[in-house]
Amino acid sequence: MGLREVAAPFVVPGPCGVAIRTRLKPLTAEDEKVLRLVGDHLGSLASRDLKARCTAGRKHDSKQWAQRKRVLTEESSSRWAGSITKATHDQWALARRGQLAHVQSLEAGVETITHRLSLPVGQKGSRKAPGGYRSKREWHAKMRRLHILQDRLEAVRADREAGVVRVVRGGKRLLNTRHHLEQAQLTDEQWRARWQASRRFLQADGESGKRFGNETIRVTPDGEVSLKLPAPLAHLANTPHGRYILAARVSFAHRGEQWGDRVTANRAVAYRIHEDTARGRWYLTASWTIPAVQTLPLASARAKGLIGVDTNADHLAAWRLDQHGNPVGEPLRFGYDLTGPAGHRDAHVRHALIRLLHWAQRHGLAIAVEDLDFQAEKTREKHGRRKRFRQLISGLPTSSLRARLVSMAAELGIPVIAVDPAYTSKWGAQHWQKPLTGKNRKTTRHDAAAVAIGRRALGHPIRRRTAPPPHDRSDRAGHRTAQARPGTPEREGNRPRIPGPRTRSVHAGRGANAVDQNAQHRSGRSAEHESWQQDSLPLSL
Repeated sequence: MGLREVAAPFVVPGPCGVAIRTRLKPLTAEDEKVLRLVGDHLGSLASRDLKARCTAGRKHDSKQWAQRKRVLTEESSSRWAGSITKATHDQWALARRGQLAHVQSLEAGVETITHRLSLPVGQKGSRKAPGGYRSKREWHAKMRRLHILQDRLEAVRADREAGVVRVVRGGKRLLNTRHHLEQAQLTDEQWRARWQASRRFLQADGESGKRFGNETIRVTPDGEVSLKLPAPLAHLANTPHGRYILAARVSFAHRGEQWGDRVTANRAVAYRIHEDTARGRWYLTASWTIPAVQTLPLASARAKGLIGVDTNADHLAAWRLDQHGNPVGEPLRFGYDLTGPAGHRDAHVRHALIRLLHWAQRHGLAIAVEDLDFQAEKTREKHGRRKRFRQLISGLPTSSLRARLVSMAAELGIPVIAVDPAYTSKWGAQHWQKPLTGKNRKTTRHDAAAVAIGRRALGHPIRRRTAPPPHDRSDRAGHRTAQARPGTPEREGNRPRIPGPRTRSVHAGRGANAVDQNAQHRSGRSAEHESWQQDSLPLSL
């Protein structure tokens, strides 16, 4: 089994949307009451619509969509109904993609177990293929697991062919937490509050040309927030035309000018209001689409060199390379801690990325990263008892880091080049770890992998210059460098003379005989056989 083909590097396109968030404060008790009533009412409509969409399955068409929207319009409004149906379709499509990923994971597990069961017990494996199971007891246990996975795979395939998906509004994880409240350190009332908050629906799509870019949830440039109440709750309005104005005034600290320009020009802005029950706060999220940013050509992105970055479970290893693929300066590490709650992990990732991006911005360089995806690498069937290794690759923040890096780099105008991750760690350690280690610098495997990633992004081979031929310094055993292949014109020609002002001290390689190899005192050259005479010296000295 040979090495797989390595894909070509490419410049990652920028983000196509923007989302910013701010807190709604201070809200009165009446404001919170209205928000909960509206969210619960629309959430019940969204649940009913999702059930109808899942029942239709693959037979759903535009006529059924229109019928669902007409039913929802009677109990809310046409715009609320449009937002609900669109969110339903997005959720159903996401469930279908997750179902396909589940099928692929089960197929990989069945294939791996079947292969290992076909081998004799105790047969050792290799790096490319796993061996047999260690004992008969493990063999029988895996045989039982194979039957379980096959049954699951058959059931999921049948659901997929029939277009059946299973979706939980509010999240399956939070639903299962109901049975483990002590472990989650939650009371029944706290869990109930989170469950209701997650099932509310308070989001509205933007409309270009409408006042302030949204008729349903409207935010004026001075920060006034108002909602169009559904028909059954119109009696709660505190302003004409069935609208309710919140007491809170909002402002966006991040991208506030961009948001202000959009609402002033009546361009579409979508809004979402949600409650954080753990903190007792309400938040408003604004989002809009942006035109696709024209990516820089690959040749221009790597013209000045770049920074190769190796992603690890607790840090980013980075090394700067020039345009020829040579490491410059010292490697840097940007650490982060992925323990604790999601907000803590996200803050650490953002802090590490902003330090990396500031370093790249100071030198005007692009960033090269691996195009990692561990979705098919986390199964225990593939890695057997290597539980720590499975936990390691599961802990790598590949998705969040990739999404944040692309969006943050686009804001600073820094190109991001993605490369194939095949063999970067192995070949980097083989060719670069030892040469880059010295008395005052200990190069790690991750630092060497960063160099390999950078060289692949620059279009250079990962290996360094090869040593001279073993026989002699000529080309009998092959050319002496990896950069020039046999047959390259002028690969052994005279070096061009570097023009410049003449000085009293002529440096090596810039003299009169710099381009004449025969004028140098080397073995086999004519200069060695010229006649010369040494002046006699008195022996008495």
